[in-house]
Amino acid sequence: MERQKHLLRGIPVLASLDIKKTVEFYKTKLGFNRVGYLDDNYAIIARDNFVVHFWKCNDKIHPENTSCYVDVEHIDDLYKELQAHHVIHPNGILEDKPYGMREFAILDNDGNMIKFGQELNE
Repeated sequence: MERQKHLLRGIPVLASLDIKKTVEFYKTKLGFNRVGYLDDNYAIIARDNFVVHFWKCNDKIHPENTSCYVDVEHIDDLYKELQAHHVIHPNGILEDKPYGMREFAILDNDGNMIKFGQELNE
């Protein structure tokens, strides 16, 4: 008997020091083009199938110690696109990892790190 699936997808909830500035950063620097909800304390935005929620915080320790990982396709093209916006993490350049992923990382305007990865055998 096949086990029933319960987990459908993960959606990160990241900290933001200023919700509207964060949403603007994601729109202009990362290409997010859908806003599902936006007020001064919470936002839901998306690009393609990647949805992110943001909550308002007052301490930079939260975003500066938070990250998430996103599986992607065409990682080399995405890297070139984001590299042009100068958001690549200083230690997160595009490279093949020994655990079978090709990946890179970015930092957003508040310090949240997002890693993008694609399986090497794809």
